[in-house]
Order: sequence, then structure tokens, then C-alpha cells
Amino acid sequence: MNSTEVRRQWAERSGEYSPEYYAYYGPDETSETIRSILERFVGRDASILELGCSSGRHLAHLHDHGFESLSGIDVNDDAFDVMAETYPELAADGTFYHDSIEAVVGEFDDGQFDVVYSVETLQHLHPDAEWVLEDLARITADLLITIENEGEGERDGSESATPNVSYVNDDVPLYHRDWNRVFTELGLLEVEATSGKRDTVRTFRSPQA
Repeated sequence: MNSTEVRRQWAERSGEYSPEYYAYYGPDETSETIRSILERFVGRDASILELGCSSGRHLAHLHDHGFESLSGIDVNDDAFDVMAETYPELAADGTFYHDSIEAVVGEFDDGQFDVVYSVETLQHLHPDAEWVLEDLARITADLLITIENEGEGERDGSESATPNVSYVNDDVPLYHRDWNRVFTELGLLEVEATSGKRDTVRTFRSPQA
């Protein structure tokens, strides 16, 4: 599976892991985790970008708690229609990009967002598109948060090693990376890390913050 096929898979996703699926379940403990981190590091006026926002349940939680400048990127064809139906105030107040992460972030200015975060999205980034990670560090003015499945077991220790891959339901690839290594090598500073049952939450800060 190449990067184009991975993007197509998510653009056409329906049923499980689709925008409708996430809208049905709504904000969750992860939404609260994001809010808690942001409240400790930035103000309510911070400019925030979610990578792979889907129908917006995490952003909606932030919106409900007073965060004012919210943006999101999602490749799925239904994401923003579902958002408009489920979270109409967020849809009206936020700025959203219907495209792949790779197609959008290169157009952003250096340090355009105070906060950039990803919830189980970067784990789907194909190795062919890893160049986009440098852009994510570039556009982050202060805080970058990854909430991703980093997998189990040891990697081979090579800095250029291809990520380990596993599959959900035999069709959804997960590319397991050491996000500490990835983003510290790109110049960010890890300030917090907690491991849960499935995901590792890492908080990085820009050295310019």
C-alpha cells in the first residue's frame, strides 16, 4: 500500500472510524486530555490546528471550553458535512481544510499555529510522506502534541528505519514510530510523556516558545 492508497482509504471511509462514527461517540477522555494540556501551557486565544480532525469532536470540546481560534484538516469527503450537522457552532467559527495533511501544511507560514496536535492520525502517515513531519515542526510556534499508537517491542535502532506496521481489521495500516525521536530530531523539546493502554501522549515545545 502506497501513500496515495492510504489517503484514498481515509477519504472514502464510512462505517467504523468514519466522521459519522466519531460524531456518534462525541468528545471523550482524549478530548479532556487535550484540553488539560492546553490549559496548562497556552491561553484561550491560542491558534490551534488539529491534524485529521474528522467531524471535530475534540475541537468541539475545546470550543465549548472557550478556545477561540480553531482549525482542522481532514481528507474525508463527509467530515465537514457531518461537523456542520453535529457541531454547527464549531463549523461556523473554525477554519477547515478539506484535503490531505501533505497537501495543506506546506502552505502555512513558519510558526502559524501556537498549537498543533494529532490524535491517532500521524500513525496512518505512510513512510513515503514522512517529509511532512518537518513542516509540522516548522508551523508550530509553541506546542505540538502527539496522541498515537507507538506499538510494542524494540525497533532496530536505525534512525532511518522504516516504521513497524500493524493492521486494524486487516485493512487499516498503523505505522508505529518513536515520536520522541522524530520530533526531538526536528528541534522540538519533549516536556511530557504518558503511556496509556493503547496510545502514548507526548507534548513537545518549540525552542522559540
